[in-house]
Amino acid sequence: MKNTKITIHFLGAAGTVTGSKYLIDTEDHQLLIDCGLFQGLKELRIKNWEHTTVDVSAIDAVLLTHGHFDHTGYLPRLVKYGFNGPVYDTNPTLDIAKIIMSSYNG
Repeated sequence: MKNTKITIHFLGAAGTVTGSKYLIDTEDHQLLIDCGLFQGLKELRIKNWEHTTVDVSAIDAVLLTHGHFDHTGYLPRLVKYGFNGPVYDTNPTLDIAKIIMSSYNG
């Protein structure tokens, strides 16, 4: 059995409850758990427009835990920055994510 180093990067919802994004980074794969927008105070919302420090094209997949905007709302920007992998979620979450993706204009 191979020992694999796993690093967790807290990209949102750390120090606040919105903008949930956790990157699980192994030697072979990168999985983003949730892809949410920051909400609330202007200082938090501004974070949504900052360029990401992560190489989005290296993310293999996104796993959405549920359909709330602070867990799914950043998905259109992730795609804009170059993510083209699969998104895993439940059917109800997928329905909400499709609405979010179709209404994105920025």
